[in-house]
Amino acid sequence: MEEMSTDKLAVLIDADNAQASVISELLEEIAKFGITNIKRAYGDWTTTQLKSWKDHLHTHAIQPIQQFSYTNGKNATDSSLIIDAMDILHENRLDGFCIISSDSDFTRLATRIRESGLKVYGFGEQKTPEAFISACDKFVYTENLREIKEVPQTNNEQNRLKDIITKAVIAVSDDDDWANLSAVVKHINKNYPSFDPRTYGYDKYGKLMKSLDYLELNEIPFNKNRNVHIFIRVID
Repeated sequence: MEEMSTDKLAVLIDADNAQASVISELLEEIAKFGITNIKRAYGDWTTTQLKSWKDHLHTHAIQPIQQFSYTNGKNATDSSLIIDAMDILHENRLDGFCIISSDSDFTRLATRIRESGLKVYGFGEQKTPEAFISACDKFVYTENLREIKEVPQTNNEQNRLKDIITKAVIAVSDDDDWANLSAVVKHINKNYPSFDPRTYGYDKYGKLMKSLDYLELNEIPFNKNRNVHIFIRVID
């Protein structure tokens, strides 16, 4: 069983640019990374555009932060979130931040937080700009928080998957070309923040690897409960 993290986290939601419909699943996902000490959602709550959020705020004890829209656009909400994040950062009492937005405006914020040695977990739709994704330690597509379905992949997507997997296996393999699955996963998470087996229709890395015909798997039991270490290598 995977050990849950006890890192203390701040969850900051750009309500103008996030989906209220996945908030329950999103908070369950965040629980994998740590304990949420702060939960805030930013937006102009006097408008009808955020009406769908209101029940979720009460249900999940999320504090709404009012930010009037002084000008057209979403800059006021973004600025309010960024200022709060920097204040929280300088209080020096947390281990990481979860930023929920599909907006690239938080790229510099994520970078600045990481420069201070804290983790940044991003959550947004697949339309999220690559700059923000790359600025996070881990980025989760909110589409993957819904029911997992096997999604047909284009040739380009399959080629990208193969490139990521084979490079990771080769990077951490031993002299016999075998690599421990856990080491492969760590390498992928470090180098590809948005990579997620759920994107390809599988809830676990092991299931994804077993589906790939260019990999060979070897499962080695290591205790009486029949738990196994999984080793993989690329088939020439």
